[in-house]
Amino acid sequence: MLKGRNRRLWHEWHLLEEGLSNRRNITFKVTRRNAEGLPTGYLVYYDLRSICGVTHEEELNEPGVENHPIFARGFQMTIDLPNGYPCVDAPPSLHFQTTDPQGKAIPHPWHPNIRYFGDFAGRVCINMADTYTDLLWGVDRVASYLRYDTYHALMEPPFPEDLKVAAWVIRQGEPKSWIIFEQ
Repeated sequence: MLKGRNRRLWHEWHLLEEGLSNRRNITFKVTRRNAEGLPTGYLVYYDLRSICGVTHEEELNEPGVENHPIFARGFQMTIDLPNGYPCVDAPPSLHFQTTDPQGKAIPHPWHPNIRYFGDFAGRVCINMADTYTDLLWGVDRVASYLRYDTYHALMEPPFPEDLKVAAWVIRQGEPKSWIIFEQ
């Protein structure tokens, strides 16, 4: 019988298996296991159409410049469960990949709650203690980010992860309805 952390790891794994079993647009694979063989790392594939950048990025949000969205499919996100998981001070790390193992660029989401620019590109802002429930919830939440069903772009708590993308959403994405698109 499993106890403590191992019971939670088993539970999360089975929630993902059940919750994603009938979905064609979100799949996952286990990438790392602990000594007992339970998953501590995942790679999640999102076959969803989403924004992966904008035109004229070097002139982002400059007056008179329209930064039209660029769309892609095939986003890849890693989930890393630290040793202390599921304690509140050891949340899972969700991070979009920007290159494949061979170094080839892969689509990277353009979303105010996913870091696009800088050293932490790909980091997903999702881990709020009062809302986080389980990994399946997190995977579904990120899917809602990719569809732009959910986003936070205002400069108030909980602040956006990427301030440049957030400014684009407010100045161009919302006013021009570019963030409203069919999947």
